[in-house]
Amino acid sequence: MPDIMKTTPSHREINPEISQEISRRLAAAEREHNVRILYCCESGSRAWGFASPDSDYDVRFIYVHEEDWYLSFDIEQRRDVIEYPIVDEIDCNGWDLRKALYLFTRTNGALLEWLNSPVRYIEQGAFAAKLRNLAPRAINNVALCYHYSHMARRNAREYLYKDKVKLKKYFYVLRPLLAIRYIEAGKGLPPVEFERLVEAVAPSEIRQNIRSLLEVKRVTPELGLGDPIPEINAFIAAETERHGHTFHGQGRPDINERADVAEELNVLFRESIKGS
Repeated sequence: MPDIMKTTPSHREINPEISQEISRRLAAAEREHNVRILYCCESGSRAWGFASPDSDYDVRFIYVHEEDWYLSFDIEQRRDVIEYPIVDEIDCNGWDLRKALYLFTRTNGALLEWLNSPVRYIEQGAFAAKLRNLAPRAINNVALCYHYSHMARRNAREYLYKDKVKLKKYFYVLRPLLAIRYIEAGKGLPPVEFERLVEAVAPSEIRQNIRSLLEVKRVTPELGLGDPIPEINAFIAAETERHGHTFHGQGRPDINERADVAEELNVLFRESIKGS
């Protein structure tokens, strides 16, 4: 498998030896499961731009089977994920094409971030590009805001409302909160990179606190417990309180109401299976 990793200048490059090992494992997965990987990217902290030196490599991919696999009467009972245990800090998992397209119709936040990851290991054909182009018409902003709000509330509740906090968890709360502000500002899909979110929509009074925390996170193997940061805590409390009064409407889109989008996905599904 050729190494066609794509990165952006704003991110540290993936170690070439790690990149080669990831390519080797992806090729092995294709052989083992008789599939073709259409798209593969880095997810998690290395894509978001605040990885620590010892952060895992969260490798995520979308794959397609041979056509006959999809023409089987028991397809609903067939496994639609490929998962491997974490070995040498590489966490490698993927979704079948059909599962990915269904989750796309549900405005799945994780999938949308995969598609827009700044670190891409494989991008075969036009599959991912077509989904990216379709996303602005297909996604439901309310659903995406619910997704990010739930993520922020869960992490804040579990890690930040204490006398001593897990400092790295600030990023796992701030990123979804800033993503919501980005959506509310009418800017479209939030960028995956954390620093772009900060520059776009973070209040000026917390930016320096965020930058300082980010600098420490990038050079520290394990960012441990520390004192709460009052300015950031106040922002988090205000945002989560506001969300309780802001989000209204259907939390999940109904693809049956968008026949045009459904048909485009059907065409993309058939093209991807046939390799065209």
